[in-house]
Amino acid sequence: MGNTDLVFPGTVTGVECTRRVPVPPSRPFLETFRANLKETFFPDDPLRQFKHEKGSRRLILGLQYFLPILQWAPSYSFSFFKSDLVAGITIASLAIPQGISYAKLANLPPILGLYSSFVPPLVYAMMGSSRDLAVGTVAVASLLIASMLGKEVSASKNPGLYLHLAFTATFFAGVFQATLGLLRLGFIVDFLSHATIVGFMGGAATVVCLQQLKGMLGLEHFTTATDLVSVMESVFSQTHQWRWESVVLGCSFLFFLLLTRFLSKRKPKFFWVSAAAPLMSVILGSLLVYLTHAENHGVQVIGYLKKGLNPPSATSLNFSSPYMLVALKTGIVTGIIALAEGIAVGRSFAMFKNYHIDGNKEMIAIGTMNIAGSLTSCYLTTGPFSRSAVNFNAGCKTAMSNVVMAAAVMFTLLFLTPLFHYTPLVVLSSIIMAAMLGLIDYEAAIHLWQVDKVDFFVCLGAYLGVVFGSVEIGLVIAVAISILRVLLFVARPRTTVLGNIPNSMVYRRMDQYPMAQSVPGLFILHIDAPIYFANASYLRERISRWIDEEEDKLKSKGETSLQYVILDLGAVSSIDTSGISMLEEVKKSVDRRGLQWADLCKSYLVEAKWYHSGYTPTFNECMDFFIWS
Repeated sequence: MGNTDLVFPGTVTGVECTRRVPVPPSRPFLETFRANLKETFFPDDPLRQFKHEKGSRRLILGLQYFLPILQWAPSYSFSFFKSDLVAGITIASLAIPQGISYAKLANLPPILGLYSSFVPPLVYAMMGSSRDLAVGTVAVASLLIASMLGKEVSASKNPGLYLHLAFTATFFAGVFQATLGLLRLGFIVDFLSHATIVGFMGGAATVVCLQQLKGMLGLEHFTTATDLVSVMESVFSQTHQWRWESVVLGCSFLFFLLLTRFLSKRKPKFFWVSAAAPLMSVILGSLLVYLTHAENHGVQVIGYLKKGLNPPSATSLNFSSPYMLVALKTGIVTGIIALAEGIAVGRSFAMFKNYHIDGNKEMIAIGTMNIAGSLTSCYLTTGPFSRSAVNFNAGCKTAMSNVVMAAAVMFTLLFLTPLFHYTPLVVLSSIIMAAMLGLIDYEAAIHLWQVDKVDFFVCLGAYLGVVFGSVEIGLVIAVAISILRVLLFVARPRTTVLGNIPNSMVYRRMDQYPMAQSVPGLFILHIDAPIYFANASYLRERISRWIDEEEDKLKSKGETSLQYVILDLGAVSSIDTSGISMLEEVKKSVDRRGLQWADLCKSYLVEAKWYHSGYTPTFNECMDFFIWS
């Protein structure tokens, strides 16, 4: 058909009407390709702010895009600083004990936890677009580093090589994260669905808690495996080595930490109680060990911590085989997990304060701070939820709270590290367990079961994979299930039969609406997805089977035989050449059955009700109507 108007006559409540669908002129291929490319990689149109700007103004806007601090710093006020000062000191009280604890979890020197809370927050404060994200180390990434690097290099037998590989993995993670942001490939992280993250984080939190039984029970030797069976076997095969001093001390501090969290949840204005509880536990535990000389009675302590700021570690990066591949794999896996957590946390708090953060800019900021961290004796950092929640509740106004936190950590590194010598490891285990119990989001799992059973089983698969396999196996299972579900949505689109709601012009799915009634002689089939080469064969077979089943049902009931087959393509947003060929084949099959055929969008079907007028559009008219409307 040419570039003319398509006219379909019909009646609506007894009134004759026509619908004209103008066929637009064809668009040049390059124009269409450019538009699709822009929509894929630049949906937020980041260059729009440079339109109609000249010279120096464009340079300023460009610098502000990559360094958001240049955007908010000129208007920064003293009242903002007071709020950020309180928030920064509050999160520093949480960051110091958590940093030391998570470094031990990663089998790294405890001082690295403090190093990682100094340089990366300064970088993020300049480049990050979130006002609420508090940067630091996280338990899941620490566990992944210990698990993946520990399979190749023993942290106890070869600590120097293990440390260098941790720096190298952090470098690769930063490069990977920044590259994703620069190439606008942030949508890759979206393959980790909400259900996947809930299950994976819950499983990782369970594994981390199990690993802390070593410190809680005062064991010196413990399995390096992370699965439930291996950990339980290691725990109960050493019952004669359990230390009651460690058990009592650990359970007491764990109860204290959980109690402060409960009080803070009941009374949100006392959020600072749970924020200060880890540091208070470290102080009390250190005093108790020092006064009672508990280190001589089986209670293990941190020991000597080196004073001073981060030493450079650029020369420690290991790019030689065979270890570079291990560091690369560890960096990519931990980098993805860190991105997913950091961006999700940043967006959550941005929603509460009604501002927007750019996911790709966040990737560049997080990647850059990890690259800088790997060169200054830091390991992988991101924006942990617990620390960011404290930052948010403390009333932070800008990313300056990260600078205040870094300053507090710097003061600790310069002057206070000897005070941590007597900190018992069991207190660090209690801090980690208390933090991890908050990551087991059973309420979200229950909600998934109530809303979407498939999502629940995705969540359950990720959880069980981590707990009974390993962190890597759980992650692979979670991502594989998520991708498989995406492929199933594309390759097996939903097709449903529509029926008329009595005394109305509304058509709904007959499997969901029991009151919906089929129209005598008509079979209306709804396709709920784009038609591509991946699902064309399935739809051909499924449509034919639907028609066979409908004819058999009518024959068995002795009702009016089928006369019209109507495809509702209102939900079909696009169709390729394979889809058009499929529709042509189905049209021929319908013709051989002696039936009349049409494929119209639902709105036209409902409003014009052309089938009552006696007019049947040709197949070509239907195809033109669908493609151009």
